[in-house]
Amino acid sequence: MTEPIQIKSKLAGNPTHELQFKSFVKSKDGRSIPVADPRSTRALVSLMDMNAVLGGAASHYGGPAAFAELMSAMHGHVFDVAQKENKPWYDLFHVVNDAGHCENGLYALKANYQMAGLNLNSLKKFRSIESGLTGHGEVHCFPEGVFVSNGPLGSALPQTQGLAMGEALSGKNRVTITAISDGASMEGEARESFAAIPGLAAVGKMGPFVMVISDNNTKLSGRIDNESFSMAHTFASLKTLGWDVISLPEGNDLQKCYDAIVTAVEKAKANPKVPVAIHAKTVKGIGTKKTAESASGAHGFPLKSPSELPAFLSEIYNGETLPEVYNTWIGELNKWEADIKANAVKDTGEKIQTGISSAMIRARKAGLPVLSVTSDLPGSTGVAGFRKEFPADSIDVGVAESNMVSTAAGLSKLGYIPVVDTFAQFGVTKGALPITMGALSEAPIIAVFSHTGFQDAADGASHQALSYVAMVSSIPHVDVYSLSCSEEADSLMFTVLENFAKDRKAGKVPNSAIFFLGRENFPKTFVAGTKYDLKKAQILADTTAGKAKSVTIATTGSLVLQALEASKTLEAQGIGSVVVNCANVNHVDVETFKTVLAKTGGRMVTVEDHQVIGGFGQILCHGLLQAQVPFTVKSLGVHGEFGQSAYTALELYKKHKIDASAIVAAAK
Repeated sequence: MTEPIQIKSKLAGNPTHELQFKSFVKSKDGRSIPVADPRSTRALVSLMDMNAVLGGAASHYGGPAAFAELMSAMHGHVFDVAQKENKPWYDLFHVVNDAGHCENGLYALKANYQMAGLNLNSLKKFRSIESGLTGHGEVHCFPEGVFVSNGPLGSALPQTQGLAMGEALSGKNRVTITAISDGASMEGEARESFAAIPGLAAVGKMGPFVMVISDNNTKLSGRIDNESFSMAHTFASLKTLGWDVISLPEGNDLQKCYDAIVTAVEKAKANPKVPVAIHAKTVKGIGTKKTAESASGAHGFPLKSPSELPAFLSEIYNGETLPEVYNTWIGELNKWEADIKANAVKDTGEKIQTGISSAMIRARKAGLPVLSVTSDLPGSTGVAGFRKEFPADSIDVGVAESNMVSTAAGLSKLGYIPVVDTFAQFGVTKGALPITMGALSEAPIIAVFSHTGFQDAADGASHQALSYVAMVSSIPHVDVYSLSCSEEADSLMFTVLENFAKDRKAGKVPNSAIFFLGRENFPKTFVAGTKYDLKKAQILADTTAGKAKSVTIATTGSLVLQALEASKTLEAQGIGSVVVNCANVNHVDVETFKTVLAKTGGRMVTVEDHQVIGGFGQILCHGLLQAQVPFTVKSLGVHGEFGQSAYTALELYKKHKIDASAIVAAAK
């Protein structure tokens, strides 16, 4: 045995309060065990999601609704064992959630127990910048309730493999229980652990391990077998791989969930050489008929107004009288909605994604062999319009970003123009090696990676790509574009598709092109009649005339709007500025900047929603220094920190000092 360094647990200890909303299950010895009422979990998730929606954030209902019975039973058993053995539960178990979009169900469950510093009021700040209850479970924001961070599907399971290996090494043999979804089971990391855990366990290198799978044949874009391929064979292979598989066809039956979990834990403890998998068939979106039957299982929260909540919660409770605390909460939400409507400002913008789809459709109609290769997020990235119009030219490989990029490389070798899409965080982290290998194979691709930087505000740090430029800009034969509006997206994407086809027909190998874009609405264009050039930076504003002092504001992507606001503020204060939008991030337009910097006395502010290290500003400054262009600079960006959840990106821009007011201060 190898004794590890002792690290004091930050996790909250055993519950000390009675459950506010409870059900009961029967133990094997005939005792009545209190567990969280799954209906209350669904109701509380609905209420806290409504708070997030009113704040401007997305949220999830379907996944936590499906997991409600499994999580109630799991925690009920863990706390019962801890009470019987008179030990903190975390000295006996590791309980980890891989299904990050279900973390709000665990927040609701913990608030029900009034543990980890939570109560019902705590849930009302879910996904806000004021709360540690981020969109997905993150240790740096909520260490009392999260042991291993989650979010990107399939990322926590391999870490729990390490936990269980550590238990075997130390001889402590705590039981590791990991919850995972069917969608997450499509990821490469998860598949590797499916094989590695039983393989390592068989040779005595794993502590007791239990994996709980919620299988409802549903991912974000719809039913898994309809959208991509059936997972039935994958789950059937677990037994062959060495798992002891407990089949649970009624994964939303509370007592049967409890019995399965107790049996699994007993088996794993009795023989750590054989890990146990509970294959639970659940219903995503269970609770109401509409959500359970929807194609995506109500992956996101389906309600738009708190006025819909009474009927929604009533159906969850089968028409029973709702607890008064729910009605009080709904009343607060109704008042908040009224205040929002009274102070609403009309949004005249649109999503950048609109331009992506229109360019792809135009190119395909022009006869170019454009294909969409997605990994479950086309509705979020902008390619859904193309896929609707050209379903035969659209492929969904499942929740598997690395596989998506590699598949596209193979299609590229045969003369197609493949366009892949996902969130920026997943695209750059899971796609960097496949993009590299595609370049080495002379198999370029086009990528659409959305939700850059703090634009994925509500989902939290795990989904916020703050190193996206740094991760791909230095890969040979890759052009990186950061988009600021839908008109720019349409123009640049179409040009890249055209050039890709021209190069292929001429016997040349085109570069891969990666388009990064935000999530929120932006103006369709910033300057009417603008012409877009793949190689030229854009001058969007010039207020230097008649000013004694001026500054260049260099920016890209989602921060263009903040830069333009800063320019107006500076002009009102008698300071001139030139706002330069650099869509092509990793190729510096030296000539434009040489001219602009001469006009502003060499003074420049760079600003981006990215880490300062390795970002757009660093690339720009290095390019100008290499060209011997004189300038002084202040670079605004993120300084070696992770983000957190917030209702809107602007809240995070302000916190990290990359908003308009920060640009003004830096300019001065």
